[in-house]
Amino acid sequence: MNTKRLKNYPYVFILLYALAYMGVAVYFTFIPVYLDKLGFSKTIVGVLLSVGPFITLLSQPVWGIAGDRAPNRNLIQRILILGSAVSVALYPVSSNFLYLLVIISVFTFFQSPLQPVQDSITLELLDSTRWKFGPIRMSGTIGYAIMSIVAGIVVKENIRSMFPLYMAINILALLVTFRIPKVKGYQSQGNRVSLLKLFEDREFVVLMALNFVAMITLGFYNSFFSIYYTQMGGDSARLGVAMFLSSMSEVPFLLFADRVVNKLRTKGTMITATAVMAVRWLLLYSITDANAIVWVNVLHGFSYISLSYAIVTYINTNVQKELRTSGQTMNGMIGGGFARIIGGTLGGFLSDVVGIRQVFLYAAITNLIAIAFFGTIFLKQARNKSADTKAADIS
Repeated sequence: MNTKRLKNYPYVFILLYALAYMGVAVYFTFIPVYLDKLGFSKTIVGVLLSVGPFITLLSQPVWGIAGDRAPNRNLIQRILILGSAVSVALYPVSSNFLYLLVIISVFTFFQSPLQPVQDSITLELLDSTRWKFGPIRMSGTIGYAIMSIVAGIVVKENIRSMFPLYMAINILALLVTFRIPKVKGYQSQGNRVSLLKLFEDREFVVLMALNFVAMITLGFYNSFFSIYYTQMGGDSARLGVAMFLSSMSEVPFLLFADRVVNKLRTKGTMITATAVMAVRWLLLYSITDANAIVWVNVLHGFSYISLSYAIVTYINTNVQKELRTSGQTMNGMIGGGFARIIGGTLGGFLSDVVGIRQVFLYAAITNLIAIAFFGTIFLKQARNKSADTKAADIS
């Protein structure tokens, strides 16, 4: 890797992250609306949206291991981008339930590991530069925000237009990847390390568990907020505005992300983010006006992105280098796979029984319980560490 060439590459990363999150804005904002407009019940929508996370359980470790062992990790990234672009183009062919089940599975197999693999490449290259990950990740936030508005306008008349829009964004992203230096997987020379080594780190396991619980509630939000908002009288254009505010709220955190995490540490950042998330769900339960509820999304920047940034940077710093891509995809598997399956399926079932609004209250209660449980564990770990330090000083 030629480090002299890297001084201008952060600008390439900025463009790549902007495009990557533009695609996320198009697909994940409007796919629930698309499925709802096809006439499926909330339970069936929940099942369809949960199939993707189920495939994530397979695809994340497969592509994570492939990335760690690949002589060229960038090639893995390009395969994932191209696979996502091709598979999304097949969505409008049929509205048959089984057909959509297959297409969602194929799409998710390529799309779900894409961001963890991209993060592992980016963080690896940034380690040899003066550039920080926060501002680069922020370009994804801005890209998401802009595309939320654009996509809301584009799909207002024809929801199916989301698919060629997503495909075009991915093709552009694919072209950008050819400007990024080659990155090898640390196991590419044959020094194999078992994926199970990740779970020997007790702190890693506890942090992943907290992230898992919080992401269950976020999984419900991702699956049903778009439907909930349109039921309250909002249209696709205003939904785009809601997503714009949600995305732009990440900017203040990302500008000072390193300082925040250094101050609160990973555990403190994640507990704080989970608390803000609980407040967010309570407000979505309490507010019933479609115009007012848009502003609740400004809390997104102090909940989801804080959790995500803290765990991603923790993995890059603390997980052994041979497993860093696997660590990132494992985080994607647990937070984007298991958690979204539970959030989507259970949330869909409960929504049919008691309504989406009531489930937001349950989500808030779940987060508050998680704060109490994991906060107690973190305090106990801190006391044990302090006692060990004092014992070492005395000896």
